Amino acid sequence: MVLKAKEVREFTPEERREKLAELKSELMHERGVAAMGGSPPSPGKIRQLRMNIAKILTIMREEGEQ
Repeated sequence: MVLKAKEVREFTPEERREKLAELKSELMHERGVAAMGGSPPSPGKIRQLRMNIAKILTIMREEGEQ
């Protein structure tokens, strides 16, 4: 799922923190699967997760939430 910047801006600060934690745990899981030699179901999923995390962090910094 690709998060749009417009969608992220509509989240409340608490929703952003929850989504960020969820994405980070999912990224950790995907990296663990890849490290153990398994191939992830979607090869671009790790990149997509990293991009979504970056979008959330950027918007949080812009709005002075951190």
